[in-house]
Amino acid sequence: MGLDPLALFSVKLSLKVAISSTAIVTLLGTPLAYMLATRDFPFKNAVDALITLPLVFPPTVTGYILLLLLGRKGPIGELLYTLFHKGIVFTWYAAVVAAAVASFPIFVKSARAAIEAVDKRLLTVSYTLGKGEVNTFFRIVLPLAKRGIVAAVILSFARALGEFGATLMLAGYIPFKTNTIPLEIYSSVSNGDFERANLLTAVTAAIALVTIYAINRLSNRSKQW
Repeated sequence: MGLDPLALFSVKLSLKVAISSTAIVTLLGTPLAYMLATRDFPFKNAVDALITLPLVFPPTVTGYILLLLLGRKGPIGELLYTLFHKGIVFTWYAAVVAAAVASFPIFVKSARAAIEAVDKRLLTVSYTLGKGEVNTFFRIVLPLAKRGIVAAVILSFARALGEFGATLMLAGYIPFKTNTIPLEIYSSVSNGDFERANLLTAVTAAIALVTIYAINRLSNRSKQW
């Protein structure tokens, strides 16, 4: 039994959502992780707690909060409608937002731990030699913390690929529009089509294993360089 068109669409959509959300999380989460790891500032613990909330909340609660914020009557959603005359709820963009929010704390905490492991004396020496903070980050911190950050990227991608609860609340299950693999598996099980659910589960496992293997190979090569 092969993948039917709807299942094939869910695979393509899940990859697009996971890649998009991981890119967003990496771009936003890396400087935040660096700031949390290297600086003391007011309300630092509050910021860390806020970042951690999606890990504590049930996914459906996270999705409901996002729906309140991004819905047409929500503060962000209303602004989007005012500016662009459209919103993101019940679109594939909503799935990206849900996946990004769910995977963001995993990335930040993993990347922060990797950055904190860098010897602070090296940063001090770099600053003493007249190198700025940006230069020090890219020349010292990033190379030394690279393996940990790559691991954070892998974990974020895996979390985004498997996101279900928040996606269902914010994007819904709309065939050929928002049906990611987890939602398609849920639909298959609900309809008693376990063979189809098993096939999609196998595809998900294969994607995850190939991705982890490829990134690990890339990480090992960069380490040799």
